[in-house]
Amino acid sequence: MKDFINKLYRNHSLIYKTLLFVCTTFLIVYLFPKSGKFKYSFERGKPWQSENLYAPFNFAIKKADDEIEKERKSIESQTPLYFDVDDSVKEDVLNAYDSGFSATFTDSISSSLKSTLQQAGKGVLESIYNYGILVDSYNFENDRMVEILSGNVKKQNTVYANLVKQDDVKAFIEKKLKAVGWNAYNAKFTSLFFDVIEPNLTYNKSFTEKALQDELNKISYARGSVERGTLVISKGEVVEGDKFQKLKSLQSEYESQVWNEANYNWILFAYTLLVALALLMLLLFLRKYRVKVFENNTKVTFIFFNILLMVFVTTLVVNYNSEYLYVVPLCVLPLVLKAFFDARLGMFTHVITVLLLGSIVPNSYEYMFLQILAGIVTILTVSELYKRANLFISVGQITLIYIIAYFAFFVIHEGSIETIDWNTFLLFILCGLATLFVQPLIYAYEKMFGLVSDVSLLELSDTNTKLLKELSNVSPGTFHHSLNVANLAEASANEIGANAMLVRVGALYHDIGKMAMPNYFTENQSTGINPHNELSSKESARIIIDHVINGIEIAKKNNLPDRVIDFIRTHHGTSVVYYFYRKAKEVDEDINPDLFRYPGPKPFSKETAILMMCDSVEAASKSLKDPTSTKIDAFVENIINKQIDEEQFLNANITFKEIQTIKKVLKHKLANIYHLRIEYPE
Repeated sequence: MKDFINKLYRNHSLIYKTLLFVCTTFLIVYLFPKSGKFKYSFERGKPWQSENLYAPFNFAIKKADDEIEKERKSIESQTPLYFDVDDSVKEDVLNAYDSGFSATFTDSISSSLKSTLQQAGKGVLESIYNYGILVDSYNFENDRMVEILSGNVKKQNTVYANLVKQDDVKAFIEKKLKAVGWNAYNAKFTSLFFDVIEPNLTYNKSFTEKALQDELNKISYARGSVERGTLVISKGEVVEGDKFQKLKSLQSEYESQVWNEANYNWILFAYTLLVALALLMLLLFLRKYRVKVFENNTKVTFIFFNILLMVFVTTLVVNYNSEYLYVVPLCVLPLVLKAFFDARLGMFTHVITVLLLGSIVPNSYEYMFLQILAGIVTILTVSELYKRANLFISVGQITLIYIIAYFAFFVIHEGSIETIDWNTFLLFILCGLATLFVQPLIYAYEKMFGLVSDVSLLELSDTNTKLLKELSNVSPGTFHHSLNVANLAEASANEIGANAMLVRVGALYHDIGKMAMPNYFTENQSTGINPHNELSSKESARIIIDHVINGIEIAKKNNLPDRVIDFIRTHHGTSVVYYFYRKAKEVDEDINPDLFRYPGPKPFSKETAILMMCDSVEAASKSLKDPTSTKIDAFVENIINKQIDEEQFLNANITFKEIQTIKKVLKHKLANIYHLRIEYPE
């Protein structure tokens, strides 16, 4: 049991990656839309490229969306509106009219005229309440059919224009009175009517909506059917009209039938295999070409998390509305990975992600072509992401590539630009704007995963940071040396295409360990007193060597990232403190050189190798007397060749050609620093 636990512990990193791989695979498959994929590809107006297609099963020919929408609108316009009438209102109004008439019309007129006027007024009220007066104003068409209900029983029907609106009551009364012909009494009648008239029609929204829904439910979504074995379309036939609708119906029926209970598990298993193969290729790439990334579980988790995030966002958009598919800023993925790792890893991961998404998006070939092309442009154009202008320029180029490629595809498919949807170009612009979100996203990832990007390196390169200020105060000579090394290293990195920002930051912090005992390093000895004179060679060598260990401790206390601490560890490699070793050897010929050797490790990247060369050359250059161009060239050659002979660059991925280039840069820079000046007379 103990051996088994020890074995698990030794292989915990591999076990974690296996679990991460399995979980990511199942999560991606879970996010995929659960629908089948029609095995034929076709477009309206284009010839059928496959062989003659016969119906594999019976299926209904579905109506086109615009045809169904037309039917819906027709039903909506023809379905009547329902209003409830309050019959008691009319009776109350007539009673109030009789009472008010006697008070309004005095006895000064004859009884026969009074009776005639009263009947005329009742006639006007009857006409007003023939259909009724609306309680509220509604925005319906005048020719819309109306059903008037009394206690949920249909009483009468008419059109909406015949119902009296409250705003139209005055005009309606004046019109009726004018028709009666009693102009002398219009004012009295109008005043009386306004006192007694009340609205009595209320819109029955629920009843109307229920009636409309009942009619909509009667819509048939199919017109005719195709029997199994019937020829659907022949090879070379143009896909249009009825043929197109049959193919769309067959595609829809196929995609709904393929995920039935009988074969659901098989298809799910097949999807799982495809996703697992794609992710496995990514892991194999990391294992073969990015070993350090593969060995770091946090970095592998970060890569898988970003793939999962892109799949999640894309499937969310596909399920909601696939028209907005190109709003998803998929180029954020290579941008982020390039910021934290390198361009090759970013491109490989981007291609794997696009391949995964190709199985769930519409027009998969077009989508994959556009996204891979945009990913290549992203990798080729984005450099020095910490410079804001670079990101804006790159996003503009990515958006332009999207637009040009989409335009080309559209012309190929349609043969003209007359029907092009210009709104799609707006989606590409929105995608470009969303890509700018990569800056705050990188910052969030740095905090979540403890990674370091060039943006953070830019902040660390500021000489006003707390640690560098302390270095300049405590060890001014070391600080000045670090600045010189940083300039040399940055120039060398730019010349061979290495990460100039990373090597500059590494150079600024590589000697911070000297702050522990600054006076024991010659660049900080301003008084002329050398404390090493009081120590043995072994003790002096130990103090010099310890500045690496002290530097690592100070860096960790100040939360410097591991990428920077690597420069502190490796800037002397496993070299020997030669000055004190030679002094000790004068006393004891057989002394062990390992007592004077730095603990290492040796440089393991171009950037750490550059720092070792620049640090050694800059430090030793202080001892040059009467420097000339010839002396400087020989001096640089001797120092770097000695490091090569000691195999200090054996683990770094740097070539002899690149080393020769660095030598040229250092010779040129030192020649500029130690250029001869004219001796001016006193």
